[in-house]
Amino acid sequence: VMALLYGDESRWDAFSDEEREAVYAQYRAFAEDSGMAGVIVADGELASTRDATTVRVRDGESLVTDGPYAEVKEALGGYFVFECESMDEAVEYAAKIPGAQHGAIEVRPIYVDPAADGAAS
Repeated sequence: VMALLYGDESRWDAFSDEEREAVYAQYRAFAEDSGMAGVIVADGELASTRDATTVRVRDGESLVTDGPYAEVKEALGGYFVFECESMDEAVEYAAKIPGAQHGAIEVRPIYVDPAADGAAS
C-alpha cells in the first residue's frame, strides 16, 4: 500500500528552522515506531515543486517544462510504502503520519500485474 503525503508548500516555506526540525522529529518518531512494527517498506521526501520538471510526449515529441504539471494548493511532498495485512491497517498507520494533521494522506493499494508475476525486474 502506498501513502502519498500532500501539503501546502507555502506553509512549510514559512516555517522557521526550529519548526522544521520539530516536524522532522515527529516523522522520525513515526518512522521508528512503524519501522519497528515492520510496516514501512520504503519512504521519501520530495523536493519542492519549484524544482520539478514535467515531461509530456505528444506526436512523438518530448515536451519538457519547468515546474509541476498544474498549480495546486496541496502538492505531493512525500510517500511511504507500507506492508499491511489490510487496507484498514494501512489507513490506521496513515492517520499516524504527522502530515495528516495539516495536509492530506492518500492511501492506495499498489497494483501487481498478474502477468508479470515472477518476471525479472
